[in-house]
Amino acid sequence: MQKNIHPEYRPVLFHDLSADTHFLVGSTIKTNRTQQWTDGNTYPYVALDISSASHPFYTGKQKVSQTEGRVAAFSKKFGALTKASRN
Repeated sequence: MQKNIHPEYRPVLFHDLSADTHFLVGSTIKTNRTQQWTDGNTYPYVALDISSASHPFYTGKQKVSQTEGRVAAFSKKFGALTKASRN
């Protein structure tokens, strides 16, 4: 194995912001932020928007959003105007 070509592999603290969960995992990611973990040691810190703790595929909790189609939203907003102009 060649020397000085591999990134540094070290424990990194990942924080899932949506689930407010922390993971201490080995990684080569580069970050300037640090945070103290429950064991009293300070580790490099990376904030995540989503991880396995909050992703619907892994949690089994689907978020269903009730969104209308564009035509239905248009009719709801301007339906009275189009009916009035026809009369």
